[in-house]
Amino acid sequence: QVQLVESGGGLVQPGGSLRLSCTYSGTIFSIYARGWYRQAPGKQRELVARITSGGSTNYADSVKGRFTISRDNAKNTVYLQMNGLKPEDTAVYYCNFQTTFGEYWGQGTQVTVSS
Repeated sequence: QVQLVESGGGLVQPGGSLRLSCTYSGTIFSIYARGWYRQAPGKQRELVARITSGGSTNYADSVKGRFTISRDNAKNTVYLQMNGLKPEDTAVYYCNFQTTFGEYWGQGTQVTVSS
């Protein structure tokens, strides 16, 4: 059974940095994209960043220039480096793997940006 596990969330002051990691156990075939989404209280889940199997990336306008998505295929891991964090970045962050057979979600990790 495939399981995605996120880590790296926590409480950080405005302007600070965090790096989220998402790794999986089990076997996933035909991954064509890996992504990070977030959901703040009372809001819909939104795409934060996405990287395709070919290495193309796209970001939400609100995080461009501050967040960077990357992957390590050998470690089955996708990362989200978050710099210049703002209070409005506070949310539960979820990783997502898209495959030709469906998609997988992690359980989420809380990121809180507050002084």
